[in-house]
Amino acid sequence: MKNKINSLGTYSRIHPLPSIADRAVVGLCWALLLLTFPISLFFCVKIVSEYKRMVIFRLGKIWKSRACGPGVVFVFPFIDEHEIIDLRTMIYDVPTQELLTLDCVTVAVDAAVYYKARDPIAYLSEVHDAHYSTRQLAQATLRNTLGTRTLAQIMSDRNEIAEHMEYILDRATSIWGISVERFVIKDVRLPTDLCRAMATEAEAVKAAEAKLIFALGELSASGALRQAADELTSCPVAVQLRYIQSLIRISAYHNHTIVLPLPMELVQGLSEALLCHRRRDSSYNGTLLGCKVSA
Repeated sequence: MKNKINSLGTYSRIHPLPSIADRAVVGLCWALLLLTFPISLFFCVKIVSEYKRMVIFRLGKIWKSRACGPGVVFVFPFIDEHEIIDLRTMIYDVPTQELLTLDCVTVAVDAAVYYKARDPIAYLSEVHDAHYSTRQLAQATLRNTLGTRTLAQIMSDRNEIAEHMEYILDRATSIWGISVERFVIKDVRLPTDLCRAMATEAEAVKAAEAKLIFALGELSASGALRQAADELTSCPVAVQLRYIQSLIRISAYHNHTIVLPLPMELVQGLSEALLCHRRRDSSYNGTLLGCKVSA
């Protein structure tokens, strides 16, 4: 029996002509079916659903080198064995894989694989258990691929890594008659200590950025205040207008407050007079104390 790949990428088989013994056994089966007709029809007729295919092994060989169905399929009850393959897409949730990244960080990864049987004959003849083999290969591919990436690459390039693993799986399982439609990385979990450290670092970075923004705002405000003070100093009339505006604002919001607008020169003169008066009182008290001591 020889194998070849047709234009659809599936494996077809070229069988030699049936031997004399094979023909004799088939003829005997036909005779038994005719003798037991119509009861034998209940054992010879099989119905295959639209989403399934049947592979018939007649005398241990694949019959017609192709899968049968959908619809009604005729089989011999004594010399034929059949396997029914489901062609619908299957979903395999990869068990949580704990692995070590390239930068020595332990992560737990959850993934899922979407695949289906493309060639029923290769699905049965090229591998012992196609489902089990595909799932084991998916786990190994996940560990090997993520083990060559850093944590930052895994978190930022998740879709690209999933597409790369999908290509690797599809290429490896095509000879088994399986087509991998999609590979999805569902979740990447970090250790608790590492999550806390990253959260603390993120909070520190945000606090530093807030302080920097506040300092830049204070610097800009101080420059504006300095410029305004220079302009007000150069124009005394503007100072008086600003003073009147402040009084109007205070009277509008604080009606119980009494404001006495006094010139700065008068306030300065009063403060100097009070200071001189205090000095005179202190010198007079010192003179009286000296007279009492001498007496």
